Amino acid sequence: DAYGGVGVFAAAPFKKGEVVERGIVRRVPVDGNACPFVFTWSEDRTVWAIGSGCSIFYNASLDGSENTEMHRDFGEDSFEITALRDIDVGEELTHLYRSLEWRECFRGLKA
Repeated sequence: DAYGGVGVFAAAPFKKGEVVERGIVRRVPVDGNACPFVFTWSEDRTVWAIGSGCSIFYNASLDGSENTEMHRDFGEDSFEITALRDIDVGEELTHLYRSLEWRECFRGLKA
């Protein structure tokens, strides 16, 4: 995409509420304010993690039309991504980056 993202596309259809992907994360000692390839992995914004599977390749929806959301389990270091609406084969899977508003590395994504 225009921001250098790779993107993830549905290989199968998903119904609203269905699990799109489950995975695990590894906590990493990086500054997530500078690195866009990690997830915020604590409520206090001090822990960062990399995700398994396709999770790091989901692009952000910048117009409120995200079709998935990530549910984080900080205690188990795992996540589940679910469909917010029905998703067709070939459709790009997007979500709202929970840290889009405050991470320095996402400054260029904000309108």
